Amino acid sequence: MAGLLVEDHSLRNRTEVFEDRQDAGKKLAPYLKEYKNSHAIILAIPSGGVPIGKEIQKALDLDFDLLIARKVQIPWNTEAGFGAINMDGDLILNEPLYQSLNLSQEVMRVQARKAMQSITERNELFRKGREMSNVFGRPVILVDDGLASGYTMRVTIDYLKKRGPQEIVVAVPTGSADSVKRLLPEVDRFICLNVRESYPYAVASAYRYWYDLTEEDVLGLLEEEGG
Repeated sequence: MAGLLVEDHSLRNRTEVFEDRQDAGKKLAPYLKEYKNSHAIILAIPSGGVPIGKEIQKALDLDFDLLIARKVQIPWNTEAGFGAINMDGDLILNEPLYQSLNLSQEVMRVQARKAMQSITERNELFRKGREMSNVFGRPVILVDDGLASGYTMRVTIDYLKKRGPQEIVVAVPTGSADSVKRLLPEVDRFICLNVRESYPYAVASAYRYWYDLTEEDVLGLLEEEGG
């Protein structure tokens, strides 16, 4: 894969460059205008990717679906993860972090099972039994609200590669420079408007108005926009 990076150089290393997720989606859409009214499909990673993907869908009139993955949570800090897992059960560990946590293999397996259970529950809640969209031979635009460690995005890319898309385009409003660099060779095109080299990096810092989306928020967006 070519791994072409597209960014807005005026936003490099800046914070609070988007009003909210809807604003970020509207600003991403022009960078994807060649896909308008095409057979490309937007796949949003819930929860944060959904409002962004919906704004892109509105602008470009494309098919939309969800691609669910979950971070594997640190037992004593559920806001943080030491890896991620996809709908196939493929697990990628953040090896340096995992080793530093000194977790046993059994704890790792327990946490991975919990993450997989969460995927199953969310898939039923959000998709309501509907099959995952067929991506074979189609351009796929993979959307989230930001890229911190990048492990969740990586497992979703791995999931897609096994299903034969024509191309994989990652479109995120903001991302850490290290994660962007690491994922760039894995996709055909990588759109990240706000690349930041600062450490520590937080996705929320790119937004003036930020809150964690609930499952009810996601359901509301899906129902409001027709799926």
